[in-house]
Amino acid sequence: METKNYKRLPYGNSDFRRIILENYAYVDKTMYIEMLEKEANPNQFFIRPRKFGKSLFFMTLSYYYDLNEAENFDKLFGDLYIGKHPTPERNTYAVLKFDFSGLDTSSEQGFIKSFSTNVQNRVCNFFNLYDSIFPDAKKYIRQIEDERQGISSLEKVFDAAEQSRVKLFFIIDEYDHFANDLIAMGNMQGTDIYKSMIAANGIVRDFYEKLKNASKSSIVNRTFITGISPVMLDDLTSGYNIAIVLTMEPKYNEMMGFTQEEVEWLMRETGVDPQYINVDMKAYYDGYLFHKDGAHSVYNPAMVLYFFQQIISRQQPPENIVDLNMQIDYGRLRRLFKNESNRETLLQIIKEGGIVSELLEKFPIEMLEDDTQFVSLLFYMGLLTIKGSYLNQIRLDIPNFSVKTLYWDYIVRMTRETSPLMTIQSQPLNESIIAAAMEGDITRFIEYVSKNAFSKFSDQDLKHFDEKYIQALLLAYLFMSKIYIPMSEYETVPGRTDIYLQRDPRLPQVKWEWILELKYCKTTTKPAEIAKLQKEGEEQIKQYLGSHRLGNRPDLKAAVVVFIGKNKYRIFIVPDTTPPTIQAGL
Repeated sequence: METKNYKRLPYGNSDFRRIILENYAYVDKTMYIEMLEKEANPNQFFIRPRKFGKSLFFMTLSYYYDLNEAENFDKLFGDLYIGKHPTPERNTYAVLKFDFSGLDTSSEQGFIKSFSTNVQNRVCNFFNLYDSIFPDAKKYIRQIEDERQGISSLEKVFDAAEQSRVKLFFIIDEYDHFANDLIAMGNMQGTDIYKSMIAANGIVRDFYEKLKNASKSSIVNRTFITGISPVMLDDLTSGYNIAIVLTMEPKYNEMMGFTQEEVEWLMRETGVDPQYINVDMKAYYDGYLFHKDGAHSVYNPAMVLYFFQQIISRQQPPENIVDLNMQIDYGRLRRLFKNESNRETLLQIIKEGGIVSELLEKFPIEMLEDDTQFVSLLFYMGLLTIKGSYLNQIRLDIPNFSVKTLYWDYIVRMTRETSPLMTIQSQPLNESIIAAAMEGDITRFIEYVSKNAFSKFSDQDLKHFDEKYIQALLLAYLFMSKIYIPMSEYETVPGRTDIYLQRDPRLPQVKWEWILELKYCKTTTKPAEIAKLQKEGEEQIKQYLGSHRLGNRPDLKAAVVVFIGKNKYRIFIVPDTTPPTIQAGL
């Protein structure tokens, strides 16, 4: 039997040419090039969350439209959709590419210099690439470098294109990468640097005004701008208001990200052995929908590629199911919920798993304290996704388990900021969870979080203290240990568990899984009411244990945990005849 020659997995690779020519698997998205070209407005704006394949699509466009690549068209695109259905504008542009990641945002002058240098270098590189098309290319480069022309060097590109009658295609990646850093820098210095650079007559606005004027005069014939957030585009106002926003068009829902069919194709093409897929991939990595009428939800491609790469390289499941590179910088997100309103909204999302809201396509940075704008930004960052319609609004949910773990991390960090006495001691925490896993003793874990977290809460955090808040913090602590996969609202039919502790597939030696049903009451609650909460919890657990998913499991333990105020609790093992564990006065 002939052995299949598997393709290489393109994890961390956004170089389209290399992917095609060096036998990497390429998930074909080129049918969208045809669709984009048919749009009436050639100036297009499209955003997606981090690690969603924007840079690869950016490079695919570049090679497709680059007139320097005409002779390589069949080699690069022959096996793809667009190679079999070429469009009239293929290989007819001089392409000028910009990437605004990695700029210096440590000071206002540092940013101005960094932005100017970035533009100037890209322009010089452009003339080097097209020196056979523009007769004065070398002269332009010398003038730009000698005079340090910065963003004014764009004028040389426009002049050269007009004289040689060459069409220009501007592609801008990471257009908003520096925005959050500028906001933070302004907050530290007490000045609105973001506004002076972007919304007023600053260098960023000047750049886009030049691009806008060239587009209006048909010198720049096509633009494609990508990034993460629509905030900066709105703040540019008249500086650049000519682009069509395609972000939430249903026909482009799957332009970036992998559908289920594409994930299965990728597995077959790269030789991913299904026996090593030890988690529900849809639950971990799928779930993103960018329009309520989108045909399919999509997986985060970076998450899928990471998972497959670990399997291929090690021939075993990955040690970390969630890619650590997906962690969004906490400091940046923290600046977005610096006000109490945004903090309350974030806590509501964590507790409820989502929120009902309007979804805005554009909004200015100064409106982020408004709940609707803040929720919309979380959507664009990939921290929420569309679940469905609710009257005239949208139901937005946390997309998947991987993103849930980011929220758990946030809530622990936020709580530690407001309750500085709260501590996390990794070894005692881990030992307490090992006791639950190997000895069937959940008491040590509950005692740990009660003593080191709940009893240390500030008055501000106590305002939020309820069953959902307790649930989120317990899940965060449990996830830290990597012994269990903690599942919230696990569907058992009938009912959903508050917490289901599923053994990590890499640790089959774990003896006990757990169901935890959580209850909360104030310290003034009478014993009869506590007994009533206990009874409710026990009845719920009996339903779960009678389900087809969790029934007849000799390795499954269950407990009702009633938290009383911030420093007392009772644990009732179900079913069990022993008296409840009572902990008080920590």
